Amino acid sequence: MSVFFSKKVAAFVLLLIINLFVGASSGIGAETSRVLALRGVHVIMAVRNIAAGKDVKEAIVKEIPAAKVDIMELDLSSLASVRKFAADFMSSGHSLNMLINNAGVVGIPFMLSKDNIELQFATNHLGHFLLTNLLLDKMKETTRKTKREGRIVNISSVAYCMFTYREGIRFDKINDPKSYCSFWAYGQSKLANILHAYELTRRLKEEGLEITANSLHPGTITTNMFRHLGFFDGLVSKFGRFIFKNVQQGASTTCYVALHPQLKGISGEYFCDNNSYC
Repeated sequence: MSVFFSKKVAAFVLLLIINLFVGASSGIGAETSRVLALRGVHVIMAVRNIAAGKDVKEAIVKEIPAAKVDIMELDLSSLASVRKFAADFMSSGHSLNMLINNAGVVGIPFMLSKDNIELQFATNHLGHFLLTNLLLDKMKETTRKTKREGRIVNISSVAYCMFTYREGIRFDKINDPKSYCSFWAYGQSKLANILHAYELTRRLKEEGLEITANSLHPGTITTNMFRHLGFFDGLVSKFGRFIFKNVQQGASTTCYVALHPQLKGISGEYFCDNNSYC
């Protein structure tokens, strides 16, 4: 039997941050939810689109009748929404063993969030950053009470090194429309995900807490994330299945980093294809 079926994970509560759109029930977030529910994890899906979230939940419960899946509304591009979500979660009585920061947008034209922050950076990094900070005390409390390691997983991308500005994160030009490049802005946000996990690792170790923070590249996958990229999206739709990972393969590394007992105590690493690369 796979180690993922250990009874030790049965009481785990996972908060999975996913950005679901109508018809996006085949994305990485949905597949990750399905796999972890299959392993006995209580999955709480934080979604922007409640209707799409319900579709995913229904599909999971139909396949796994005993699955524990809840849905909560969250728009990562809005800091007010993040704060409201965190307050609602903290008052829900749920514990928190794992947090998977998985929402993301890529390749969108320049636009600002409700908080006047470039939308890719706001959604892909700042929303997750704030939410993690707001929920960290709950994870610390859960870790102390259950004596089980907490895990924070940031879904990044190889774009952090392939498509990013030469100077790295351009804090002084985040909102500069003149120098904006959709690919480079995406890579910048994914670099921020990795640096976030690194700094979390440092701080958590200083406190002596049994909470790990890692980041990963799920692989290039044929999902609807490329829908803003026009011609490229057409190429992905037509030829992606021959050269890219499918959704099941794409969710594999996330599930590995979130659950595998061999990674106990491993923190501050960047994973790809179920292996650490730093």
